[in-house]
Amino acid sequence: MSKYFGTDGFRGKVGEGLTSEHAWRIGRFLGHYYGKEGHRAKFVIGKDTRVSSYTLEYALIAGLTASGADAYILHVTTTPSVSYITRADHFDCGIMISASHNPFYDNGIKLINKNGEKMEDETIEKLEEFLDSKDELPFATDDKIGVAVDYVSGRNRYIGYLISLATVSYRGIKVGLDCANGSSWMMAKNIFDALGATTYVCNNQPNGTNINKNAGSTHIGALQKFVLDNGLDVGFAFDGDADRCIAVDNEGCVVDGDAILFIMGRYMKSRGELDYNKVVTTVMSNFGLYKAFDKLGIEYEKTAVGDKYVYECMAKNGYRLGGEQSGHIIFSKYANTGDGLLTAIRLMELLAEGQQTLHKLAEDFVVYPQVLKNVRVKDKEAAMKDEAVLAAVADAEKFLGDTGRILVRASGTEPVVRVMAEAERIELCDKCVADVIAVMSGRGLLA
Repeated sequence: MSKYFGTDGFRGKVGEGLTSEHAWRIGRFLGHYYGKEGHRAKFVIGKDTRVSSYTLEYALIAGLTASGADAYILHVTTTPSVSYITRADHFDCGIMISASHNPFYDNGIKLINKNGEKMEDETIEKLEEFLDSKDELPFATDDKIGVAVDYVSGRNRYIGYLISLATVSYRGIKVGLDCANGSSWMMAKNIFDALGATTYVCNNQPNGTNINKNAGSTHIGALQKFVLDNGLDVGFAFDGDADRCIAVDNEGCVVDGDAILFIMGRYMKSRGELDYNKVVTTVMSNFGLYKAFDKLGIEYEKTAVGDKYVYECMAKNGYRLGGEQSGHIIFSKYANTGDGLLTAIRLMELLAEGQQTLHKLAEDFVVYPQVLKNVRVKDKEAAMKDEAVLAAVADAEKFLGDTGRILVRASGTEPVVRVMAEAERIELCDKCVADVIAVMSGRGLLA
């Protein structure tokens, strides 16, 4: 497991877990690594609205240019836009400064390869070795020193790309946008205005410390109220860097990532766009999604949690649609990463084309009740391998049959095992989760 970089970049509390020195050394390494053999490397950098994004941005730029690379600055923008511009404009690497849905005091550095995908593990491993070493790299001199270039035109080109994907006018549709006081705060309204929608926006006044604060896709209640109070047809909530989208229908009901996969999977299948008749999900997708896909005759893959793994599965097999319950939705025909604004545009196409409400489109998707308990253990690896625990899980699976499921997985960051069950009735979930935890307790595994 990587020491600094997880599935979504190097993330931590700024000034403690993630510092400007880290950013400087990351810039120094990347500029040197991509600038070998006389190549003048080019990087494109974006950031979200956190107060700390500026210090990390400046440190990265200083490190890159000191190593002889040029840094092109998109300023406040979304993670998907960095991915798009990296690929479209042939940059060696893209860098996004964001901690996504985390509070403002956290931040992160996400690395994107030349294809607009999350950086390869091999490069990350070499970078982490450098961060932990006392190695120094040669400084560029004379005309080899890199420069910083204002590249707001790249961000504007991404906005134009999204607008170009729409095939119908959104005129007459009242749309609510919750920008989470984050990366989408400027561009979201401009895009939907340009497409003809009557646009209402909330949480679009970032001050550096209010990103994701009671706002956005992880605090969906704000958008539910906004939609109902204003009599809107639909609402879309994004997270801090706008790679997630959770929707709210005209009746104030939440349409999460699983429901979006259901709606889009059915639509794409009906149009012959669902290549290989498969949708990629994660192990945390609701059991109701699989039951719904079974009825539609749509097949599916399950990956580990993380949009990185969803995309890897899609890219390897040529699948067109995948995502997570959290709202990371990937349309591989148009993007190499989850894109909240693109997801909203794709859903709007259905509303505008079929003259149907989102509530109507989602009504055949039935969410199964879920119980999830986080159990603190002495040794999560031992707990996951314990024979009695495995037997208890097998008993629960047999008990539920094809009417539900149980999932036991270790946390990636804490000494915690997550026990989750989904079934047609909540009491069945409670029973299965309680039975497994009771066995853990009886085996002396709990902390």
